[in-house]
Amino acid sequence: MRVVFGDCVFDGEARALTRAGQPRDLSPKAVELLRALVEARPQAFSKRELHDLLWPEAFVSDTSLAQVVTELRKALGDDPRDPRYVRTIHRFGYAFCGEAREIDISPEPKPTPSGCTLLAGAREVPLQEGENLLGRTAESVLRFTADSASRRHARIVVTTGQAVLEDLGSKNGTFLNGRRLQGGVALADGDEITIGRTVLVFSAAAPPGTTRSGSLT
Repeated sequence: MRVVFGDCVFDGEARALTRAGQPRDLSPKAVELLRALVEARPQAFSKRELHDLLWPEAFVSDTSLAQVVTELRKALGDDPRDPRYVRTIHRFGYAFCGEAREIDISPEPKPTPSGCTLLAGAREVPLQEGENLLGRTAESVLRFTADSASRRHARIVVTTGQAVLEDLGSKNGTFLNGRRLQGGVALADGDEITIGRTVLVFSAAAPPGTTRSGSLT
């Protein structure tokens, strides 16, 4: 999880802080202090609690804690006289006082290979389970550069045991085995798909327990 407050983003796992999109250097003690304050917000920590957290096996003066707080405030662009994030509780300790929200940074699930491919000349393009775009957009599995192809020209939707080709309202149309495509059509092994001047050959996934032979040259 990342925590966003103001123009700051704190990633506790990566021990990284950015402010206005720029990385801010923090000492290990300042990282631990920020992590503790943010995770416990709006709970306040006494100075003794923070001493025990940051220096568990050493005796240091209150000046050491004050220096870490000053470093953190400088990195956050916080003013101790009008704090937005780190509030001083006189004769007690500190607390995080800003409005913060957590954002999930879980990695996107990896696409699942379907076993189906498109042959574009000597190039073999694997298709994934789900939607596979064809066109000039950067999202396409096979990106076209010619103006004869639309940005989102066509798509192949692969589900278990079936691949369906569909034109996406392209200007010049999508052709399957020489005929202009109308609606969605299930593809068979060896079908030829024509977009502009480019001819693609669809290769279906090999049945379980079999392998395909041959290679592209």
